[in-house]
Amino acid sequence: QVQLVESGGGLVQAGGSLRLSCAASGRIFNFNIWGWHRQAPGEQRELVAVIPSGGTPNYADSVKGRFTISRDNAKNTVYLQMNSLKPEDTAVYYCHYGTPYRGYWGQGTQVTVSA
Repeated sequence: QVQLVESGGGLVQAGGSLRLSCAASGRIFNFNIWGWHRQAPGEQRELVAVIPSGGTPNYADSVKGRFTISRDNAKNTVYLQMNSLKPEDTAVYYCHYGTPYRGYWGQGTQVTVSA
């Protein structure tokens, strides 16, 4: 089993920045894929960014150039640096930890961007 703990959400004005963190504990795999997803009210959950172990990040078109995903393997932690935030970025953000056997979700953290 893997446990994920997210932190870093909050309220910010448009144009501001936030940094999300998600730390994993438990059975950690050398090969894994970290990801951030988000879900706005009344919307489906959507992929924001992914970063595989030893691979390059990929981003949704809506966040390219504004968000950066990174990982610290020594700390089993993934980060999402969000800059130039827009009101449409408002959502609950979930981290996801993918292993060769199954995926795990964080508890979610609310990000609210005011106009």
